[in-house]
Amino acid sequence: MSKFSYIVKDLEGKAYKNVVDAASQEALIEKLQKENYFIVSIKELTAAGASKTKTFVSPSRKFTHHKVKLNDLLIFARQLSTMIESGVSLTRALDVIQSQVESKEFSLVLSKIKTDVERGGSLSQSLAKHPRIFNQFWVSLLEVGEASGTIPVVITKLGFYLEQQAAFRSTIVSGLVYPAILFMVSMGAVIFFALFVAPRFEAIFSSMKVELPLITKVLLGTFKFIKANFLIIIGIIVGIFFSLKTYCKTYHGKIAWEKFIFSLPTVGEVYKNIIVERFSSQMAILIDAGVPILYALDITERLVDNNVCALIVNSIKEGVKKGELFVNPMIRSGFFPPMSIQMIMVGEETGELSKMLKHVADYYQNNVQIFMKRFSVLIEPFMLVFMGGVIGTIVLAMFLPMFNIAQLGGGGG
Repeated sequence: MSKFSYIVKDLEGKAYKNVVDAASQEALIEKLQKENYFIVSIKELTAAGASKTKTFVSPSRKFTHHKVKLNDLLIFARQLSTMIESGVSLTRALDVIQSQVESKEFSLVLSKIKTDVERGGSLSQSLAKHPRIFNQFWVSLLEVGEASGTIPVVITKLGFYLEQQAAFRSTIVSGLVYPAILFMVSMGAVIFFALFVAPRFEAIFSSMKVELPLITKVLLGTFKFIKANFLIIIGIIVGIFFSLKTYCKTYHGKIAWEKFIFSLPTVGEVYKNIIVERFSSQMAILIDAGVPILYALDITERLVDNNVCALIVNSIKEGVKKGELFVNPMIRSGFFPPMSIQMIMVGEETGELSKMLKHVADYYQNNVQIFMKRFSVLIEPFMLVFMGGVIGTIVLAMFLPMFNIAQLGGGGG
């Protein structure tokens, strides 16, 4: 028999500490789980009474990146739920995950969380101390998991949500990257011709004293202006960019920008679908985990990351407080597409609101993904034509005087 020191929590979240004799750590874990305790930590004591822990220490620990990425949180959720379901104590699970994370900042944060948990703090309270990494969405779900004794289930839901969001974001980014690269290449070609190639051609044409075609005159004049005012042009572009960025960080600026995006044909509709998907997926997982609907709306209002939608969520929350159906303020807002309203209405009538919100999220996520795939296929030939047109116009304007000179020379001979 060995002596073990353990910290556990009951279904109400009350912590208990004790020292007991057990045949093995596995036997003690099995006994505590049968008694419906959530295991925070278990340590084997030596004969002298000191704790004997197994800690992995890497003397040459290397991190692949500094900041915390979405993929780091996804891996954290997956590993934590798997280990807790397998009976591993919370502190041990955090210790193992910390030894494997690839983010330097995340490793430091997990170290602080583990210390807080070892001192008797709950996991949700420990995560709440790092709001930049773990937002209210994480904290609220874990509070529900701790209160109901379903932490592994809640963390699994979190992992599934993060996995879907990572795949969704990847689809959007991959659809925009290629057109952006082609556009930047085109602009780079224009700048290269303006700064380095055009002046040489201009010197050649001046020495030949020939009448230049209109297209060549316009292009050489444009390139001359760009070269003479290159730093000023860059300064103006950078100034406008940062001014707009600063303005859009303000409440009214962000609303004005969002309304402008929503007003754009096609782009506005896709952006609205993205916001509807975000709202639906967050509400679905919160309600499914047992978060009260008013609290879920309050969390979503802060996390939806769109001021126009946040105002509508606030009106939904106020309507629910007054006893209205969830869907009525959505209809009045005119923001949500008819398909989403009909599905959510059915969910309210059948008592399956979280399930229908999940269907709404899946529907609009699928719509956006299909659009982005089609967009990347359709925009590719358009961008190639645009790029070819820009470079072709430059080449034509530069070499057209040469052809004219050659023809005149041939005719004179």
